[in-house]
Amino acid sequence: MKPVKILCIGGSDSSGGAGTQADLKAVSFCGCWGLTVITAVTAQNTKGVLGIYPVSPEFVGRQMDTILKDTASDAVKTGMLPTSEIVQTVANKIKKYKLKKVIVDPVMIAKGGRILMSNKARTSLVKDLLPLAFAATPNVPEAEVLSKMKIKSVFDMKKAAIKISRLGVKNVLIKGGHLTGNKKSDVTDILYNGNFYEFSSKRILSGDTHGTGCTYASALAAGIAKGENIVEAALRAKIMIVAAIKNAVTLGEGYSSANVFGEIFKKSTLRT
Repeated sequence: MKPVKILCIGGSDSSGGAGTQADLKAVSFCGCWGLTVITAVTAQNTKGVLGIYPVSPEFVGRQMDTILKDTASDAVKTGMLPTSEIVQTVANKIKKYKLKKVIVDPVMIAKGGRILMSNKARTSLVKDLLPLAFAATPNVPEAEVLSKMKIKSVFDMKKAAIKISRLGVKNVLIKGGHLTGNKKSDVTDILYNGNFYEFSSKRILSGDTHGTGCTYASALAAGIAKGENIVEAALRAKIMIVAAIKNAVTLGEGYSSANVFGEIFKKSTLRT
């Protein structure tokens, strides 16, 4: 029996905490096989992104052709798409291979503040890629860009979700971790697909959130690929990311990274 396969399209994180490295860990934890298309190579550590080297659009396309002609894919998850040409290439290949279960994580800014997507790429994302998406998973700052409105509350998140859905996205999942205000309040994520669903968890007062967006979207893609409906998949992804933050791994002097493998991983890697 062949495994459920998730094609993860995005940048490589040399610290292993985010990007395609986080994608592979998340889909593996969900019992799926991760395939990758690299859109950019980064020089980064736990403190931030120090350099970005985009892969040529032609080679991004070649990677997708090579994989999809051989193994096919049960779902696609996109992450960092730094240039408009790369966005267009990915969108064209999605149409060519008639890929339907596409989860778009509109990665725009790194945890440390580095811009990961050009303005032209953002425009192309809205025009070319979002209409092909089964679901999009922006955080609050990304949702503000896509909806062209400020978000200061859960009510605002719902308004923004409606606006983003009008861009052609079937399901909009806005993650609420960036909402400012009472730090003791719950973190609420909003799913909109004509109806609203809320997924709330107790706020974890920690900066150990490197790779959470990638992990969340990849877990969602895995659930959809395995046949779960969007509500089931979103709930499982939410539970998974909360546990991953609680079990974050400290690698260097900067941000700790989400750890989907939990205490088992932490204990197995202790130095003797």
